[in-house]
Amino acid sequence: MLMAHPAVLQNLIEQYDTLRILRAEDGDADVQQRMDDITYTLCVATGTRDIDAALVAARHQLPGARPLDDSVLAT
Repeated sequence: MLMAHPAVLQNLIEQYDTLRILRAEDGDADVQQRMDDITYTLCVATGTRDIDAALVAARHQLPGARPLDDSVLAT
């Protein structure tokens, strides 16, 4: 599987977080489409099927991530 460059992942995460904070899902069609595009791209780049898993996977691929830390998986 190809892996996205960490800088690309960081940029996508930042864009996603910004749009989520600004409540893009309540915005106009262009803003909603941008949110959908970023969500899709994150899922493809991380080999996942939903945004929550994509965000976890992307963050684990960033420099400084602790790949052996599975605390996000604890229930």
